Amino acid sequence: MNPATNEVVGTMPNGTEEDVLAAIDGAQLALEEWKGLSAEKRSIFLEKFYQQVVERKEEIARIITLENGKPLNEARGEVLYAASFIKWYAEEGKRVYGRTIPSKGAGQRIQVIKQPVGVVAAITPWNFPAAMITRKLAPALAAGCTFIVKPPKETPLTAAKLMECAEEAGIPSGVVNMVVTPNEAFSETVQNSNEVRKLTFTGSTEVGKLLMKQSAGLVKNISLELGGQAPLIVLDDADVETAVEGTIASKFRNAGQTCICANRLYVQSGIYDEFVSKLKGKIKELKVGNGLEEDVDIGPLINQKGCDKVVRHVEDAVEKGAEVVVGGQVNQNDAPFYEPTLILEAKENMLCMTEETFGPVVPVKKVESDEEAISLANETPFGLAAYYFTESISRGTRIAEALDYGIIGWNHGAPSAAQAPFGGMKQSGLGREGGAEGIEAFLETKYLSVGIK
Repeated sequence: MNPATNEVVGTMPNGTEEDVLAAIDGAQLALEEWKGLSAEKRSIFLEKFYQQVVERKEEIARIITLENGKPLNEARGEVLYAASFIKWYAEEGKRVYGRTIPSKGAGQRIQVIKQPVGVVAAITPWNFPAAMITRKLAPALAAGCTFIVKPPKETPLTAAKLMECAEEAGIPSGVVNMVVTPNEAFSETVQNSNEVRKLTFTGSTEVGKLLMKQSAGLVKNISLELGGQAPLIVLDDADVETAVEGTIASKFRNAGQTCICANRLYVQSGIYDEFVSKLKGKIKELKVGNGLEEDVDIGPLINQKGCDKVVRHVEDAVEKGAEVVVGGQVNQNDAPFYEPTLILEAKENMLCMTEETFGPVVPVKKVESDEEAISLANETPFGLAAYYFTESISRGTRIAEALDYGIIGWNHGAPSAAQAPFGGMKQSGLGREGGAEGIEAFLETKYLSVGIK
């Protein structure tokens, strides 16, 4: 469904457990040949895959906008971001290094080698329907694994286009597979399969905990990128323009429906009035509408359920004494649009300060000291992303070391990159995606002790 119009974009067969088992069989059959290829040959396939995605940028971007709702220009950016993971791991797969370790005696040699983990199953989210697939798929293939993805029911068409690109790149049958099926049918089937050696998931912490429990039966290798509750701190020596631009970039991308978007702001009193005034002006300039219109900044939320959550968070804040100074209204009655919203006088007991809103709402709380801001930022079970703005190297260094988060933006609101490790601390997940760390998630380490005469 197109969330901007409630029109049907397309249909996809609803898979069964038998379809999941067929995908597992296909991936297992293809594994020996694929992992037996040299890293150089796998790299050639990935380069062709990358070219297919880039050449079809406009087609894929339009599909993303139609089924996800994000503005078309953002969708184009996502396609290129998705492609960047394929490009990066086409090269990184050539750098899977082992090592030789000095032994205790002359009659022993010690080697460490890296080998693919095997068949990988992936469950991906709707908010970045292309990039969250390639961030898992590319390193898995580069490592020599075969891959099965279950995209979300909201955005299966984007995933299907990526599968077409892989096929057109000549990647052998069975190496890449897709099944659209209910979450429970997929997760239970792959978790109970001896052939599937790894499960990688991006989604809510609640579902992540369930998958961890399921994985215990076979001690399944598992990677989790889970929920966030990102703080954004503005210190009194910050460059206000930079801080405002960084806040807009972090908070309003994909209408606030990103796992690393700023969810709560802590602004020092010395800069509070100036920052709030300029942020208010920028938010008022944002245009809400159908993502297919080129000048739109904020598209619809993914569905009515998501919109209802945003409404609930804003109403709760107002009931507890907050002031809505921009927005605060559902934009249209027949589709899940919500105005970009600025809330002042935020308090720690408000839902928007304790839960991930996943919408275009910015709650702001005034703080007095660095220590207060850090303490409030860390008072959460989550630890995915955090942001802060200061021109002081000393203050910035201390804050970076004090924040309990896996991803930190210092004077920067958009930290994600294919070459950097992405992942969280505490209840925001296990493992990292992207960078050199991203391919390690799909490799096993084998120790070889050789006795010689």
